[in-house]
Amino acid sequence: MVWTEREQKRMTVIHLWEEEHFAHEATDIERTFHKLYNHQLNQLDSKAKTRLYAVMDSALFHMHSLIQNSQSQVDASHRLLTDARLFHPEIEQIQDMKNLSVDQLVYIADQQIARQRMVSFAQGGLAGTGSFLLLGLDLPAVLAINLRTVQLIAMTYGYPVNYPSEMMIALKVFHMATLPKGLQERAWRELEQEVKQEQAHPYFYEGPEGIADANWLQGPMKQMIKGTVLMMLRKKMIQGIPILGIAIGAAVNYRFTRSVSEIAHKFYEKRFLNELREEYGNEL
Repeated sequence: MVWTEREQKRMTVIHLWEEEHFAHEATDIERTFHKLYNHQLNQLDSKAKTRLYAVMDSALFHMHSLIQNSQSQVDASHRLLTDARLFHPEIEQIQDMKNLSVDQLVYIADQQIARQRMVSFAQGGLAGTGSFLLLGLDLPAVLAINLRTVQLIAMTYGYPVNYPSEMMIALKVFHMATLPKGLQERAWRELEQEVKQEQAHPYFYEGPEGIADANWLQGPMKQMIKGTVLMMLRKKMIQGIPILGIAIGAAVNYRFTRSVSEIAHKFYEKRFLNELREEYGNEL
């Protein structure tokens, strides 16, 4: 087997995407929000910050576990394998997904991503109705939908996220994809270096386990601001329906999931291609 021209083209596309995506310059609005956010965060003492990060880390770990062990995730895994067997009848488990070509994997991943974007769109629309219950559930729902999106992409490329090592990588991909755009490149490069260092055993993880930090919390903070805006718009109704709130909620959530899924997809595709290149013994 050799490194094919098609695989080379896919890698070139990813490199071009990296150059464009990471060339982001913060807007005036983003800089203003960053200053206000840092000002508010600096009001907390170091112990309060440490407790906050620990609570968020614990919440993310438990959320990952709940999603991974849910019946919907089991069903999604079975659907994933069924789709893969259309291309390769002998696929029996998630690790066998690596036997597919990169174009086949991209096609399957795109199908998974499209479903998740629609789920996020619908959830945002429901939150936009202004219901106190739905607004209260909006932040955990957004995080869960996007964490599940990362998990599905990882499984598509043959990485079983029920292994502790792959679970942590998936969480760090989620963390990286939900950072402010100007901070994503550094996290991307660090994670690339981490995945190159083989774990002694997939059931053990030897790297740093912290996920939540001051930079990452900007994402949840923006979602909370969105919730405040939706609360203000819930009385702006057209024929008894808060159309504007629904439209904003759906659009914001869709855009967020679109960004997360795009970054996660590119990361796992590049990881798959790098491992494939090493297996073939060729260099770019």
